[in-house]
Amino acid sequence: MIKVQNLKKVYGKGKMATHALKGVSLEVNSGEFVAVMGRSGSGKSTLLHLLGLLDSPTDGEIYLNGNNILKLSAEQQANFRLSQLGYVFQEFSLLTEMTIWENVYIPAMCLGRADQYRQKDRDILVTIGLEACLNRYPYEISGGEQQRASIARAIMNQPKILFADEPTASLDVNSARNVLELFKKLNRESNQTIVMVTHEPEDKKYVDRVIWLSEGQISET
Repeated sequence: MIKVQNLKKVYGKGKMATHALKGVSLEVNSGEFVAVMGRSGSGKSTLLHLLGLLDSPTDGEIYLNGNNILKLSAEQQANFRLSQLGYVFQEFSLLTEMTIWENVYIPAMCLGRADQYRQKDRDILVTIGLEACLNRYPYEISGGEQQRASIARAIMNQPKILFADEPTASLDVNSARNVLELFKKLNRESNQTIVMVTHEPEDKKYVDRVIWLSEGQISET
């Protein structure tokens, strides 16, 4: 599902250059739940942003679901992101003026699938345990519920790959556990491929495999 070859990312130039990634190569199989771990500054989020087409590498190749994504035009990459990738971030990024139902519905609207996915939206919220929050606004529910809503939004378009960047960092222990168990449920029941950046050692028990980064390089898998 994911194949990366000699991926590099350099910020800045000359003496001020920062080598965030120094030739990373890896593979993630379809249906795997993988964690990317390492110390702060090791390149975890940089790698996730490159894999998710949120940033461009300095060098290297990225293949997602058989597609050489760096060969795609900007418009093609945007369509690929919307139709095949899902994102969950530390900050929930829900629109405060919209209900939870409306927030989850946004990706379907962007793909022109509003009518087709109207019932699916409700079904996802029920599956994730937010049926009681359909018509509430983000500020009316807890942080854990908001993160669940952001996960529902991320999987609305049935992405091939779900990327999660420190998804539990802003949550209390119980809410974090609930979110991780939800990821595991999606992985097991829907064969959802998930790549998650985390710094919490206890998160290892939820995933199939850990990719360790150290100073921009893979140190262990």
